[in-house]
Amino acid sequence: MINVTETFLPPLEDYVDKLRGIWTSKWLTNRGVLVQELETELKNTLGINDILVVNNGTIALQIAIKALGLAGEIITTPFSYVATTSSIVWENCTPVFVDIDPVHLTIDPHLIEEKISPRTTGILATHVFGNPCDVEVISRIAEKNGLKVIYDAAHCYGVTYKERSLLSWGHISTLSFHATKLFHTGEGGAIVCNDPELAKRAYYMHNFGHNGPEDFFGIGINGKISELQAALGLCLLPYMDEVFAKRKAAFEAYDELLGRADLSRPEIRPGTVPNYSYYPVLFSSEAALLRVKEKLASKNIFPRRYFYPSLNQLPYVGTSNCPISDDISKRILCLPLSANIGLDVVAQISAILENAL
Repeated sequence: MINVTETFLPPLEDYVDKLRGIWTSKWLTNRGVLVQELETELKNTLGINDILVVNNGTIALQIAIKALGLAGEIITTPFSYVATTSSIVWENCTPVFVDIDPVHLTIDPHLIEEKISPRTTGILATHVFGNPCDVEVISRIAEKNGLKVIYDAAHCYGVTYKERSLLSWGHISTLSFHATKLFHTGEGGAIVCNDPELAKRAYYMHNFGHNGPEDFFGIGINGKISELQAALGLCLLPYMDEVFAKRKAAFEAYDELLGRADLSRPEIRPGTVPNYSYYPVLFSSEAALLRVKEKLASKNIFPRRYFYPSLNQLPYVGTSNCPISDDISKRILCLPLSANIGLDVVAQISAILENAL
């Protein structure tokens, strides 16, 4: 079976070595030495000033909304994973959908201002498949209208834009360290704040609001990650250059093999150094996509309709008109891509796809 991705794992003996230290200390959670070490290593690796590792990417979004004090309406994209929208609704805010740019598949910043109302407090946009939003335009709009900006950067580990970390844009960026991501801790995520006071607020919020064992800074939840998860992340870090290189090779092989197929791909925004997290292709029609998907499934190959459906179609949000996202979501498919995929498998998938079109 070939799935849309395959989790990369470090050598088992590396992880066992970390576990021995945990067994000796008997410190499993509550921000042990491994969690703190992981945050330090990630700051150095990603070129950022602050990071708070949490137990999943959805909690990261929810804490970001709370830490910024967002209420009322939050402008967001319909083309993302469901957690982007569900986090807004879960925090008792109203998602206001703005359609996407058909070239990069990120929120169209030129449509944002017409959706701003007196109830609008923030923008939550997604860097789709690690492809940056038009962060400069969004920044100008936010500053002009007094809005806070959160970027769902779940796919953005290691991505740089204009020679700086993509995580350095906006008030907060959130990451996912789910097992399907390039860098992972099995389950996990992170919050990157670009203001020290905001980072302090998020820190308290992820630990019940504790300000010492018998004092509380304010309301909080349990967003902490365990030492077991941090150990896995620390074991992965030395292999990330290898992960990037192998994914890039597979990505480029797809490009070469599918160059003449009746497909298109979203464009990477100029100035971006990508991380090759996904290989999305756009078909001429949903019927063509379904035909290819069925043919691949018959060979035990399982790409993913990612993202589908368009989030403005969710049953718990109001009706919104987003024709580009509606159309793209019906025609886009992410092909299998991982550090473990062989180039022979890429060739096999490409051949099946072309023959099915």
